[in-house]
Amino acid sequence: MNLKPLGGKVIVEILKAEDKTKGGIIIPDTAKEKPQEAKVIAVGSGKTLENGKVVAPDVKTGDIIIFGKYSGSEVKVDDKEYLIIDADDILAIVK
Repeated sequence: MNLKPLGGKVIVEILKAEDKTKGGIIIPDTAKEKPQEAKVIAVGSGKTLENGKVVAPDVKTGDIIIFGKYSGSEVKVDDKEYLIIDADDILAIVK
């Protein structure tokens, strides 16, 4: 991949949503919610504060994260879809 996020941005690859419920009911594409779980592909250098100090994001490449439902901008590189989100839009790291 030839993308490097700038500042406090993070590039993620969205993980697929489940095709069926825990009870075994198959969910059609039209009823699926937008996935909020993704794998971190690349991390920017960090957000620059007003005093000039750079604060690096809390995530690293390879982390599985949960992000805000309507966050980021979709991009397509080499026939793969990625999402560029702000580090502030990351809600949690899945352990």
